[in-house]
Amino acid sequence: MSCLQDKLKQAYLDGELSSAVASLSDGDLVFDTEQFLIDVSKTKDDHSEELIDTLIVLTHGAGANMHHEFMTTMAEGLATSSTRVVRFNFPYMRANAIDGKRRPPDRAPKLIADYALQLSILKQQFQPKRVFLVGKSMGGRMSAILAESLAVDGVVCLGYPFIPLSGGEARLEPIEQCLAPILVIQGERDKFGYKGLVETWPVMNKVQLHWLIDGDHSFKPRKSSGTSLEANLDKAIFVAQEFIAQV
Repeated sequence: MSCLQDKLKQAYLDGELSSAVASLSDGDLVFDTEQFLIDVSKTKDDHSEELIDTLIVLTHGAGANMHHEFMTTMAEGLATSSTRVVRFNFPYMRANAIDGKRRPPDRAPKLIADYALQLSILKQQFQPKRVFLVGKSMGGRMSAILAESLAVDGVVCLGYPFIPLSGGEARLEPIEQCLAPILVIQGERDKFGYKGLVETWPVMNKVQLHWLIDGDHSFKPRKSSGTSLEANLDKAIFVAQEFIAQV
């Protein structure tokens, strides 16, 4: 971990992440094209670079990197002529890309420090009018946590990991403390938080909550459901686009 990220990690732990980010210099915010995947509308014209209005930062879940098929589908679906969708790998996935060794996710402070740095770099690079954080599972949880410290226009959680598989209390604090509007898109059968349970928590009254028919944590339904993964992914993209447009 770089000295800069160590600094941001400590600032987060001290509750001073916002001021630490504000003090970053241009030299700290170096945009490396090899570290990011940038998705644009396939129908964009030659002048669309002038129309960039919204930046969507799309973050991956715990077990799959930014290249995963789910991530690609969502990125391509959310990109428009005035919107850039940018993906990056968290530190443990960047290390995996180098040596091929599978690692568990880094702890939240390290993830948040890295996320804050990547977001700052992307804001500097694209100068967007609006910024939305969209995350799959762990990425959605980290997005909600980051939005408590840094100003963004909204957060979209794609399969929020409410209940750890190992058991324990529901991870509701990031939602409770998030300062940005939140949309949670959840499969009805999600083992991390299913329909009939999630709706009983009062904190969910502060978010927009959309259920995908018979979907699991990856939004995949059973064959007997009468729908398909493709239909659920299309619906997730549509609902996310509406939320972003309305906010």
